[in-house]
Amino acid sequence: MPWDESKLNTLLRDEISAVETYQQALDKLRSEPEIAETAQISSICEDHRDSANKLRERIIRNGGKPTEDSGAWGTWSKMVMGGAKLIGDKAALTALRQGEENGIQDYQDALQETDLPADVRNLIQTTLLPRQQQHLNVLNRLIESP
Repeated sequence: MPWDESKLNTLLRDEISAVETYQQALDKLRSEPEIAETAQISSICEDHRDSANKLRERIIRNGGKPTEDSGAWGTWSKMVMGGAKLIGDKAALTALRQGEENGIQDYQDALQETDLPADVRNLIQTTLLPRQQQHLNVLNRLIESP
């Protein structure tokens, strides 16, 4: 096999985990209607859902079988988000920011792989990585706001 689909499935698990984690954050924010961040968090969640779908398509197109769950990373992020929700909004936003930073690192690591299919490399460079960086900027603004 010219490429290792497990690397792409790792990225897919990250995205599935992000959707699950942002959904948890949205559930909390929706219970507090005065929270202005809900629309921005919802938009980020939808971006991660779209990114997961794009990765699934690329894995299938390149002859692989996409993972269906978030694995251990998803379990860990659910625990972190559950604890952050008890502490407060800033802690939850900080946990989300950590997830985005990890995602950026995983995409940067994937781009170092020499056997990464060209269509996946292009997707990461033009869409997925820039999205992650944009999410990080949004979360930083939300964390820094009063």
